[in-house]
Amino acid sequence: MTRFGRGTRCLFHFQNISKLLHNSSIFSQPFQALELGIKIDELNNKVTQPLAAVQKVAFGLAVLFALHCATFGIVIGNNMEIGKVRDLTADTVAEVAASSGGTTNNYLAEEAVFDTRASTFFTNNYCAGAKPTDDAFDNFNCSKAIKEAIEQSGTNVTRGYVGQVNNSATPPITTLYLKAGLCPVNVHWHLVAEHFSAGEYDDKGVGPVDDYAIVEDKRRLTEEHRELAEGGVRLGYQCRHYDATDAKFTKPYEWEHCVDMMVGQTYEVHWPHSTVGACGTPYQYQTPFYDGVFCALGDGSAILSGAATAQDNVGVQAQVFTIVNDEAYYYPNLLKGAIYAGESDDFFTDVAIYTGSTTGTSRDNEICSAYSPITWQVDRKCHMISASSFDKLCADMKAQYDDMTDDLYAHGSRELVLNELASAQEV
Repeated sequence: MTRFGRGTRCLFHFQNISKLLHNSSIFSQPFQALELGIKIDELNNKVTQPLAAVQKVAFGLAVLFALHCATFGIVIGNNMEIGKVRDLTADTVAEVAASSGGTTNNYLAEEAVFDTRASTFFTNNYCAGAKPTDDAFDNFNCSKAIKEAIEQSGTNVTRGYVGQVNNSATPPITTLYLKAGLCPVNVHWHLVAEHFSAGEYDDKGVGPVDDYAIVEDKRRLTEEHRELAEGGVRLGYQCRHYDATDAKFTKPYEWEHCVDMMVGQTYEVHWPHSTVGACGTPYQYQTPFYDGVFCALGDGSAILSGAATAQDNVGVQAQVFTIVNDEAYYYPNLLKGAIYAGESDDFFTDVAIYTGSTTGTSRDNEICSAYSPITWQVDRKCHMISASSFDKLCADMKAQYDDMTDDLYAHGSRELVLNELASAQEV
């Protein structure tokens, strides 16, 4: 079995790319209104004024009145035009597309026209198909992983936990990924947590009944269940925030962009990072994430033994959230990576760092991932976040050049890996 790391090793020939800079500015300028008025009572009892003066005042009032009416006319006219735009229907969009020789697909339907759609500037997605097709990356029997100490994910990330795999020869990245030259190349999430953090997201966590989940091997389905998830996905560990008597955990949210999401539920978000992603370009974010991770390597043919260590060039950030219907928990920029506000904040400050593998329900404690070792940095805390934050993330994903549709819903969670498959943690 060819793999990343120790034993029979399959390693990246990586090239470093400049750090991705995240700078944004928001400018706003308030409008000012001028209120005009005339004290007409001052004109009373002044009949002794010359008629010419009175005529001048009357003329001035007439001019002001005319300007006032004209202004209202313009505003009303503009509002009517804006109303016409907002009243466009999907049929109207289709008519517009047809008249221009296109189809409704070119316009991505009405809501995409007014909300978000992918850029049409670019046509050469050189990251597409970069996922290696060599069978060396196929899943394999975990008995071999145990024998050769090929670490897996997700693990117990409780502070003090120590796995049995010695990863001292391939240590993980211990700085922020940006500092190490990695950029995010994808974002996706799993239904409840794949990792285990005692007291935060664990076997005592609670949440709402979720028709999208597979619970106790019985699949509870919605009327419009997704074939992509084969009728349901495996439930992982839940947080302890949920309170059925608190409206922010139970009040439904009208999702516009994300699929099969639920208020009150726990989700573990993953941001795969790479030094050979298309950092700082329109092709930076890719689905599947392997295309983003391997982008500069083409189809994977440039992977050479001994060229570099994978855990220095590929990493995943993980952060766990309970979704609430409360705008006090809104965060607008989940696409860029885990929320981190500095050491004074509890977001991404208590972080478990270890080497592991890719996850997902195609792997468990019998079938293991060959994508190992890669660095993992996992926030041990469970945080609350607004549903609108996730919906904004999904809108941002729709606006990327690559089609990220397959990541707009929660993926299933891999079962917690055995101690024999888990590596030691740095902190």
